[in-house]
Order: sequence, then structure tokens, then C-alpha cells
Amino acid sequence: MANLKDLRNRISSVQSTQKITKAMKMVAASKLRRAQDAAEATRPYAERMESVLGSLAASMKGQIGAPKLLAGTGREDVHLIVVATSERGLCGGFNANIVKAARQKINNLLAEGKDVKIITIGKKGRSALRREFGGRMIEHFDLSHVKNLHYGDTTPITERILELFERGEFDVCTLFYAKFQSALVQVVTGQQLIPASFEEENGVDLGGAAYDYEPDETEILEDLLPRNLGIQIFRGLLENAASEQGARMTAMDNATRNAGEMIDSLRTTYNRTRQAVITNELIEIISGAEAL
Repeated sequence: MANLKDLRNRISSVQSTQKITKAMKMVAASKLRRAQDAAEATRPYAERMESVLGSLAASMKGQIGAPKLLAGTGREDVHLIVVATSERGLCGGFNANIVKAARQKINNLLAEGKDVKIITIGKKGRSALRREFGGRMIEHFDLSHVKNLHYGDTTPITERILELFERGEFDVCTLFYAKFQSALVQVVTGQQLIPASFEEENGVDLGGAAYDYEPDETEILEDLLPRNLGIQIFRGLLENAASEQGARMTAMDNATRNAGEMIDSLRTTYNRTRQAVITNELIEIISGAEAL
């Protein structure tokens, strides 16, 4: 049985931890609102961009001379997997879920005989995948210095992916991130970026109004497809930021409640131990008095 001093120290330690988790929950809650607003404000623009490009892509389907970002290389031998996670931990299963989905995709591709290259965004994804796929990781982007994500912060990522594609170093690019739904729900999403995929089941309305384009479709796509790549990456990272804060707020709330339950249990044990010590002391006093 633990002595009273050890129990007091344990209670004090858990109380300190509870104060930290409670403070982290409040900080995450305040950041969540800003991150959620940014993610939700980007969705209409990104979805409308996909809608316009989807309409253009549908009109060019099967035509010769389609932009390479739309038509692809004609092969699916080399896949580039971009894994976006957080720079910090203490956010429940947020990072683990993204890494798990990416790992499953990578293993499936390798089982099919495909070559896989990996770009990581965020320290947690890099550390988790490096142990198993270290030889396939070609680039890492550290955004730990970024407090409020802006479009310009994602430009180096977009430019690097486009550079690799122009050099013919991969055929298909897929981005893994967590789409924000609520503080309790974040949906891990694997979005194909190259060749650009516009499908109705992905939420893109391809059956909208008919448009006449000036200049022609090919020239517009040549200009908009690289921009769309940057927008989709930016959108994915904003969704990730909101999902991270929601997951951290939920995790810290659970940790705070668990710490409270542990404190109650330790206090019960402490009181019982203290009562036992007092009872033993009384028995020793009574026994000594009777011996006299």
C-alpha cells in the first residue's frame, strides 16, 4: 500500500497536469474558431474552381492536346504521396489516422508493383513514416513557423510538385489530409491532384450552366490547372489546421475529465489509507495502555 506522502505527491502531480490540459483545451477552442472560419471561407472558392475546371475538362475529354496536368502522362507507374499532418502532438488520433490512411495506400501501391515517392508536410507525419518508408521520402516541408496560414505559405509546396511533374519524376499525385466536419469528427481524405480529377461524387457539380470561353479551353486550362493545384493544397492545409485544433480540444477535454476522475480515486485511496493509519495508531495506544 502506498504511503500518505506518495499519495499526496501523486494527487498534486495529477492536479498540475489537469491545469495544463484545461489550459490547452481553452487555447485550442479559441484557435479552432479562427481555423474553422478560414477553412469554411475557402471551400466555396475551391469547389467553384473545381466546378469550372470540371466543366472544361468534360468538354475536352478524348481530345488531343489536352494539358498534361489534366491528361497525365498516360502511365500510373510512379505515385507521389503528399502527407499533410501537424507540427505538434497532443491532438488525439488526428495524425495517426492520416498516417494510417497514407500507409495503407502506399502498401497497396507497392503490392501492385508501383514505385512510390513521399513528400511530408508536418513533423508528425515525417517521424511516423520515416521508420518504414525513409528511403522513399524525397522532401519535407516544415510549417512550424507559420501561425496563420496564407496562400503564399503553400506556394513552395505547389512549385516543388509541379517541378517534379515537369521533370517526369511521377505520374500520379495524391494528397492526404483530414477534412474538418466538427470538433469531434475529422474525415481523412485522399485527394488526387495530378492528373486533375473532377468527379461528381467528390462534390463537384459538372452539370452546371453552359459557358462560352475566351480564349479557348486549352489555353484556360493551361493557366488554371496549376492555380487549382495550389488552391487544393491550400484548402487541404486549412482543413488540416481546423481538424487539428478540433482534435486537440477534444483530446484535452477528455484528458481533463480523466485527470479529475483519477484525482477523485486517489483522494478516496488517500482517505482510506489515512483512516487505516489512524486506526493502527489507536490500536497501538490502547494495546500499550492495557499492557500497563
